[in-house]
Amino acid sequence: MDPSDQKHFSAVDYVIFALLLVGSLSIGLYYALSGGRQRTTQEFLMADRSMRCLPVSLSLIASFQSAVAIIGVPAEVYVHGTQYWFIGCAYILGLLIPAHVFIPVLYRLKLSSAYQYLELRFSKSVRICGTLTFIFQTVVYMGVCVYTPAFALNAVTGFKLWGVVLATGLVCTLYTTMGGLKAVIWTDVFQTLVMFAGQLAVIVVGVHQAGGLSEVWWKVWEGNHISGLDLNPDPTERHTFWTLGVGGVFLMLSLYGVNQAQVQRYLSSRTEKEAVRSCYMVFPSLQLALALSCVMGLVMFARYCGEDHSDKLASSSTDAMVIYFVMDMLQGLPGLPGLFVACLFSAALSTISSAFNSLATVTMEDLIKPHFPAMTERRATLLSKALAVCYGLLCLAMAFLTHLMGDSVLQVALKIFGMVGGPILGLFCLGMFFPWANSTGAIAGLGAGLTVSFWVGIGSIVTRTPGTRVLLSDCRASPMTNNTTAIFTTAATSVPLRPSGLRRFYSLSYMWYSAFTCFTVILIGLVVSFLTGPMKEEDVTPGTVYPLMGKLLCFLPDSVRQKLCCVTPLGQTVSTEQRQRQQYKESNGSTVAELDQFSEEEDDAFLHENTTPFMEHETAI
Repeated sequence: MDPSDQKHFSAVDYVIFALLLVGSLSIGLYYALSGGRQRTTQEFLMADRSMRCLPVSLSLIASFQSAVAIIGVPAEVYVHGTQYWFIGCAYILGLLIPAHVFIPVLYRLKLSSAYQYLELRFSKSVRICGTLTFIFQTVVYMGVCVYTPAFALNAVTGFKLWGVVLATGLVCTLYTTMGGLKAVIWTDVFQTLVMFAGQLAVIVVGVHQAGGLSEVWWKVWEGNHISGLDLNPDPTERHTFWTLGVGGVFLMLSLYGVNQAQVQRYLSSRTEKEAVRSCYMVFPSLQLALALSCVMGLVMFARYCGEDHSDKLASSSTDAMVIYFVMDMLQGLPGLPGLFVACLFSAALSTISSAFNSLATVTMEDLIKPHFPAMTERRATLLSKALAVCYGLLCLAMAFLTHLMGDSVLQVALKIFGMVGGPILGLFCLGMFFPWANSTGAIAGLGAGLTVSFWVGIGSIVTRTPGTRVLLSDCRASPMTNNTTAIFTTAATSVPLRPSGLRRFYSLSYMWYSAFTCFTVILIGLVVSFLTGPMKEEDVTPGTVYPLMGKLLCFLPDSVRQKLCCVTPLGQTVSTEQRQRQQYKESNGSTVAELDQFSEEEDDAFLHENTTPFMEHETAI
């Protein structure tokens, strides 16, 4: 990159950026020295289940709104127009279903890890498979979340790449380790406010410098960047209403329904109602974040009118182009470039800290505690903090690996994130909605889902042909000239060669990955379950099945629904307690004859520590 084209920070910018890091560390230090001082795993990993809906909802949006989204969505709109905005339609069902299906089931079981559910519903082997799949998914993604903003900033400003990566990773590791989940949630609140402020500042200044709202609107309209409703049902089309509005629902469910980072926040709420309310409150925040990102992409297009600045950058990545636009717009306004960079790294910090804490939780609860049930609370807490540190270091290693693999790894890693989330969603849906599914079917379904997803994902990467550079319309041309140009451009590019055979299969839109792999897991899981002997109703742990089939098949006689195991109620407190008590006693080496010799005090102590009566209200979709 030509040094004359680099944009530099002023002293005020450095101060604002430093304040973000210091503020995040201070929140972690506060929660490390206050309250219970993170001395128990319950406080460190679950925030003592004492959080209210407002901080939880802001934390949920911060965990989702990563740095990849903050610079990726404006880049998408800058190049392809506003079609991506239709993904906002998917947020409706993508949040309503978790609020009324997943949260009631998981919250009433009083779990620490979402994957504990898989053991209650299926078996320990299914739980371990689910946990390892989640760990792989999250480790890959958090490396990208650290590297993406650092790489883009380095491409434009000349910042030392690894200095930024180390600062981001170490600060995040420190406050996550010191303050636990409470620190993670409250820093998410702080970082969410910084995110919105940074994006709003860029939009306001950009609109002003582009000549006002009417000028911006005219330029994006003449540049053909206002997309209409595309109802093309072809699943290989990258973005249509169906890929975004329907395929996006499954992507949202994999994130807000069964992802440990989000489930852990639901479970940290004071009550189930608070957890459901926090899920509702995420909806306007997500819509606001999406609107800000899309408007920022439109303002960016109005500013450059199709100009190609890739020769001024160290990379042709459109992510770097977004940072160049921000620094170009705000260069003469001390403090605002630093505010947006703080916004960008706030998104990175919130996503990574959520990953650290959730990874430490699932590793502790699913992989370590079951094998060391006699571990003291003090040792378990220290080990949880050590796990958070280890995952922080692994995050830095993944960022370095991302650097070695080149620019295209960003898209590859995001595809992997979608490919792995779909099979996990399918595994939970198989357990919650189909009472006759057994553990053999669950493992077979998960294996088939992962195999198919990686087959499609890797196939799409290997068979991808180098695309031509996207030519953007010149919004400064007169209406007649621009329309004529658009006609010729459309005529020249609207008849691409359609792939056939396996290549067409590999060209499936990445927005359908979650839905496709989810249904693969369910279909294979049900087939294998019926072949190996479906699970009987009395063998299903009460409270682990949502009676969806009973609601859908309400027109059938009760006797038929009973045979189909479709009428299992959502909550049966007594039998659940009995089952968990018996599992607990047997896991501690008690014989059948010794089970009845346990004192009532031991039973009460176990129930107080491990279960809570199911709440008596019914929710419906």
